Amino acid sequence: MLRPEDIEGKPALFVNREGATPVAIVCEHASRFIPTEFDGLGLTEVARESHAAWDPGAFDVAQMLAHGLNAPLVASGVSRLVYDCNRPPEALDAMPAKSEQFDVPGNLALTKAQRAARTQTYYAPFCASVTDLMTTGIEAIVTVHSFTPIYHGNPRAVELGILHDSDSRLADAMLKNAPQETTLLTLRNEPYGPEHGVTHTLKVHGVENGIANVMLEIRNDLLATPQQRQEIAQMLLRILRKSLNEIGVSTPQEATE
Repeated sequence: MLRPEDIEGKPALFVNREGATPVAIVCEHASRFIPTEFDGLGLTEVARESHAAWDPGAFDVAQMLAHGLNAPLVASGVSRLVYDCNRPPEALDAMPAKSEQFDVPGNLALTKAQRAARTQTYYAPFCASVTDLMTTGIEAIVTVHSFTPIYHGNPRAVELGILHDSDSRLADAMLKNAPQETTLLTLRNEPYGPEHGVTHTLKVHGVENGIANVMLEIRNDLLATPQQRQEIAQMLLRILRKSLNEIGVSTPQEATE
């Protein structure tokens, strides 16, 4: 299994590109890597290592889902503070000047040309890679994220969020099946929802193409160790297989986990 450092600097990386199951796994925030040309965006080491820069544990879980379903995965190898691939170019938080409690000096007062350059270098190849997958008969998209247990000083009780935009087919099935497979507090559109701008990938590649889609948000204290990540991935695989089959997307039950 690849480590986050193995994909550093790659705008888009395929894992299990030839996977036979018609499901695309996507991990937009797989890496905290900031190219040297940005001089760390002026951030402290603490900020560069924090959740503000990436989604800890998400890439491992995404890979386990891809291999468990025998499905292709696309991941970004650049920190979301350089470009958040789950945001459109016109969104201010595609290159945020502040993320949670951290100011991002390297993103202050970016010029139109600077924003366009980052868009072309990082977002365009990533978006094109996901778009390319859509031409291979993909029938469902699953994006994988993690979130902090405490946000702006407020503890979060939710442990697993199942998010959707206007197409809730896969999310509905997962929310129905989750109680049979996990005791985690599992909620719809928590800790974020469409109103927070987090469903960009789902809308562009799923909703607009009539492809079933869902975004998974896992509280990152549940992903702190390899064993925890493995257990979470196995639980999600059980829910996903059942839910995908219920909405008419066939998954190989014998796929290696």
